[in-house]
Amino acid sequence: MEEAVDDGVAEQRERLMESLRIYGSHYAELSRRFASWLGLHSTDATAVLEIAAAEERGTPLSPARLSERIPLSTGATTALLNRLESAGHITRAREHSDRRIVTLRSGSHIQERADEFFGPLAQRLDATMSHHSPRFLGQVEAFMADLNATMDGHLADQDTHPRPPAPRP
Repeated sequence: MEEAVDDGVAEQRERLMESLRIYGSHYAELSRRFASWLGLHSTDATAVLEIAAAEERGTPLSPARLSERIPLSTGATTALLNRLESAGHITRAREHSDRRIVTLRSGSHIQERADEFFGPLAQRLDATMSHHSPRFLGQVEAFMADLNATMDGHLADQDTHPRPPAPRP
């Protein structure tokens, strides 16, 4: 009898993981469409969103932190920031007492464009979440934090113990 319960749990976990994969796919497609809408390469649009989101959280990014968030080499990050700054999408500022530290800021039009593009979705998502209790949302939040911590740990393990590529046929 216990085996049947385990099968149901395993199937539920599979369905949940499939739902998370679908959500991730939707997020990637939305990001691609935002980039296209702005007329930017997807990596550039991702960088702009990361910079704007960090600003909204009150923790603006440095170029080094940005390169960690959108895994790029130092040189590639510099080239990306040069493009975005030339286009007026971001600024680099020296706001810290240590003048070597550069802070990335998004152009005011970026936040307006992001709000215009993502605003309707944010309203729909908020309406969907409003159907659930704060307790349930807290449980989902804790669950997602656990999943993200697990993924972070796995990625860190891969960074320290990279697997060789599979042989080509």
